[in-house]
Amino acid sequence: MKEDKVITIVGLGVVGGSYAIALSKKGYTVYGVNRSKEGLDLALQAGAIKEGAHTPEKFFEKSDIIIIALYPNQIIDYLEKYGKYIKKGCLISDVAGIKSMFVDKINANVPDGCEFLFCHPMAGREKRGFKYADDKVLQGANFLIVKTENTSEDAICRMTKLVKDIGFGNVRITDAATHDKVIAYTSQLPHAIAVSLINSDDENSETASYIGDSYRDLTRIANINEDLWSELFMGNKQNLLHSITSFENQLSLLKKAVEDNDDKTLKELFVKSTARRIGLEKKKSDK
Repeated sequence: MKEDKVITIVGLGVVGGSYAIALSKKGYTVYGVNRSKEGLDLALQAGAIKEGAHTPEKFFEKSDIIIIALYPNQIIDYLEKYGKYIKKGCLISDVAGIKSMFVDKINANVPDGCEFLFCHPMAGREKRGFKYADDKVLQGANFLIVKTENTSEDAICRMTKLVKDIGFGNVRITDAATHDKVIAYTSQLPHAIAVSLINSDDENSETASYIGDSYRDLTRIANINEDLWSELFMGNKQNLLHSITSFENQLSLLKKAVEDNDDKTLKELFVKSTARRIGLEKKKSDK
């Protein structure tokens, strides 16, 4: 298996910046590409990158692995514009939260002699920018690799070695359709609920602000990057709509039980949710 030592990170936001910090600490040669000068300066000051630039030409030609930490719709354009500078044998990857909408387009734009491995690090923060990057968010986090018909075992092994080296926990292999379905339920739906909850009623939100940490914790993820998450929501539209409908159905059952003073149904719903929660904890402890 190829030994990968030179890594270029495109996009030094929270995730890309956290990668850069972790990789540099492990002795990799890390180059950073970022649109804003502030992000580059902060990354250089933090020792997260050896060198930075606004465009990637001089870094791509010597990189073993390139991680494109941009919004999903930007990745295709980036490959079209700068793919010609990538050296043969390079492994290219992403950190995007949805996959199905652009897998075929990206694979069609991968330079000859290179491979694109679709990845999703399950780590990050609601804030944006390098100043919020921290390699601690990667430690023990799950890492998803989305396998397509073009994916080689060598690419999976190379990426697994890299992410394990910088602290990720479980590395899981899935396909694009399953990935997007799971993400709609486990990530996008909670964000949608938090946004809806905090926007639902000005008076209730004001009242809840006096309650304490429970309300703040519940709505924490409503502090959201509107550009990124609107793209993720629309790019995974059908899966997200299915998850929202499922949630609405369960909420309607709770609402009706309360309206009807039906404590029997209410208790049954509570017992069911408790059992499922215990099951989730058991699965986690068995790993």
